[in-house]
Amino acid sequence: MKQEAEGYSGKLLRVNLTDNSLRTERIGEELYRKYLGGAGFVAYFLWKELPTNADPLGPENKLIFAVGPLTGIPLSGSGRNCIGAKSPLTGGVAKSEVGEFWGYELKRAGYDVIVVEGKAEKPVYLWIHDGEVSLEDARQLWGQDTKETQQGIRDKLRDKLIRVASIGPAGENLVRYACIMNGLYDAAGRGGVGAVMGSKNLKAIAVRGKQPPKKLDAEVIKSLKKWLASNRELTRGFWEVGTGIGMDGFEAIGNLPVRNFRGGVFPAVKDISARAVMDNIGVGMDACYACTIRCKKIVKVESPYNVDPAYGGPEYETLASLGSNCGIDNLAAIARGSQLCNAYSLDTISVGEVISFAMECFENGLLNIKDTGGIDLRFGSEKAMLQLLERIARREGIGNVLAEGVSRAAQVIGNGAEEYAIAVKGLEAGMHEPRAKPGLGLGFMVNPHGADHCCNLHDHMYLEEDDWRSVEVKQLGMPGPVPVEDIGPDKVRLVRHAQLRMILYDSLVMCQFLPYNLTQVNDLLISAVGWDTGVNELLEIAERTLTTLRLINMREGFSADDDCLPRRFYQPKTDGILSDKPLDPVKMEKARRHYYSLMGWDEETGVPRREKLAELGIA
Repeated sequence: MKQEAEGYSGKLLRVNLTDNSLRTERIGEELYRKYLGGAGFVAYFLWKELPTNADPLGPENKLIFAVGPLTGIPLSGSGRNCIGAKSPLTGGVAKSEVGEFWGYELKRAGYDVIVVEGKAEKPVYLWIHDGEVSLEDARQLWGQDTKETQQGIRDKLRDKLIRVASIGPAGENLVRYACIMNGLYDAAGRGGVGAVMGSKNLKAIAVRGKQPPKKLDAEVIKSLKKWLASNRELTRGFWEVGTGIGMDGFEAIGNLPVRNFRGGVFPAVKDISARAVMDNIGVGMDACYACTIRCKKIVKVESPYNVDPAYGGPEYETLASLGSNCGIDNLAAIARGSQLCNAYSLDTISVGEVISFAMECFENGLLNIKDTGGIDLRFGSEKAMLQLLERIARREGIGNVLAEGVSRAAQVIGNGAEEYAIAVKGLEAGMHEPRAKPGLGLGFMVNPHGADHCCNLHDHMYLEEDDWRSVEVKQLGMPGPVPVEDIGPDKVRLVRHAQLRMILYDSLVMCQFLPYNLTQVNDLLISAVGWDTGVNELLEIAERTLTTLRLINMREGFSADDDCLPRRFYQPKTDGILSDKPLDPVKMEKARRHYYSLMGWDEETGVPRREKLAELGIA
């Protein structure tokens, strides 16, 4: 077997901020083929190198940046990278994928993985360019938002094409759900990787590469480009208005979170949808590296709130988390909130859920006007939402409590506040409703990083016989369309398949919005790396990664008891179509056990069986 695989640099950069050491290590082909890259490498290096019971905000935590074999190929969907660490929010795995051009530049600069260890004595940023690496003084950048940080680095290094992954004040202040921003509107959002970066006094990683990509099979790339161009209808919603085009439909089926997942009716939903964004405040669409879809909104507002188009615009999760889930229907205010999150490096999902949680606590008397420092914290108050964003990012007053996330904040507030904390394993729920999508609910339960909507099943996607997703699962010998409300064995199989599929994409690292099927992705990998892979091998790699993530969590003290949903989802909504349709706890428990069985885990404990570990080659 060759020492290095084609399509990779074969190099890992190890950065120890405590002793300022920078070391390049080689990666052999065997490891690439077992874990691919991206999420696979996050799982592998955390499993192999993270000390048990490490403080997530201590120097012993590992912050891992990884690209994949398809990062940077000249094709839509290839401009991504993965970031992972032990989560300061959950105490388990944090893993997030993010777009823009940063991953492409890292690949061109000559590295597949960065492992950051230790803690710098003073703020620094890492500068990587064409195989050269240095740590630079970032004291003048500390305290600045992401726009000022990016511009400051580009000005100092005299290159406006440098790509910057950075944190703002929320990351510096160790908000447990702070994110890392690639540029100004692409976030590695979930689990608090930005707080890990801040805990290490690492302000940014700047990259610039000029090494040409490895030679690819041009015909495979050309064929897929032609196929994508001839199937533009599959991505119409994305290139027209980005995510959030179906929010009114979401409300109709009960999938739209309203007032902390309590309600179901939001009459102003059309006023905050993606279509409303582009019709009223949109000024353009942008794209990640090499992508023809251009799904990212750019907005501009001058009054009553100033919104800088440099920070992009709100996508679906933000429109729901800062909008309907807080009872807010002012589009300009939501866009302003989106800008603040991007400037301060805040996960819009978690912070929106935290604010809606606080609003429900306030309305039920668990918080009062003195507790909030004078903020009238009621659902529908855009002023309160914007004020809290500022205080959370700076950990001021009530913001210091809420910066801990809903699970910890509920413990501090007490008096039954846990009833309003909508999170799994401590991770605030993505803006999708398990009562409308029970398969997604099961995915929330068993996902290693908590209530993650990305590495999950969205039940309605497998309803049409001729839809490409349904065709794909049939080719794999799986059931055809399964009713949305079903949570029987066939749906559980779909949940497992969807998770493996998404983990595979996160390891390659490819955008999940692109409608490439697994056969096409396999052909791409063969073209890029030269392996004789097949779809079954790729899904086995994904299973290895997902199981490794499970093992990391169990080593950190997680058990089957943590694979549970908030009680709210077992209660009906206060109004709307789901006002009499809570989840059935007996059916969900049965589905969880069946999922464990399909994964080769013990049905009672959820612990991966030794036979499964041997099969997957996990030591």
